[in-house]
Amino acid sequence: MRTVTAVAHRGDPYRHRENTLASLRSALRRGADAVEVDVRLTRDGVPVLLHDGTLKRLWEQDRPLASLSSDEVQGLTAGGVPTLADALRASDGGRVMIDLPGEPSVRAVRRVVDVVRQCGASERVYYCAGAQAMLAVRAADPSAEIALTWTSLAPPRPALLDAVRPRWLNYRFGLVDRDLAARVHRGGHLLSVWTPDTRRSMRRLLDLGVDSITTNRLDALHALHALRGR
Repeated sequence: MRTVTAVAHRGDPYRHRENTLASLRSALRRGADAVEVDVRLTRDGVPVLLHDGTLKRLWEQDRPLASLSSDEVQGLTAGGVPTLADALRASDGGRVMIDLPGEPSVRAVRRVVDVVRQCGASERVYYCAGAQAMLAVRAADPSAEIALTWTSLAPPRPALLDAVRPRWLNYRFGLVDRDLAARVHRGGHLLSVWTPDTRRSMRRLLDLGVDSITTNRLDALHALHALRGR
């Protein structure tokens, strides 16, 4: 049976708050092949785990992350928002997929790549986001593993693919059909999808031959995969 990479979306968010060390550790304990985390920079240039541009949704603090120092973030969240360095240490050698939301600057991308390198994690980290962020990753680390996030049915331009050199093409799961899956594989790329959470959607994607599924429901994906292996 084909092996499909099970990626835990923001850790284990139905058991622990997303993008926290507890969430990351829980996902890895429960058998995730990789954990997806979102990384942004504080005002003083520290990469931390946070999807949104503000602390409001998760931490009830209506403050933009970019206006806060790392120390201020720690104070406002009681230490709940981990730095990327702390997350890489907590992942204990596991695979980590770093998403770069919010159209980060080239400087921000370089800072994230630098921290990954300083932590000795380059071989187990891969990156996902849109074209501009992934071009910046490629410039900062010519050997980086990249999952180019693509949100259109129109295929990426060949010139862009040549510049980014992604291993994966990363699509919202609802866009994926048999023709798209065949085209991605024909082009020599692996196909990753985000973020199906029902067994029906997962079953359809497995039937289409996707190579990786990023989900909030790791248990459902594992159960479905186990049934198919019987």
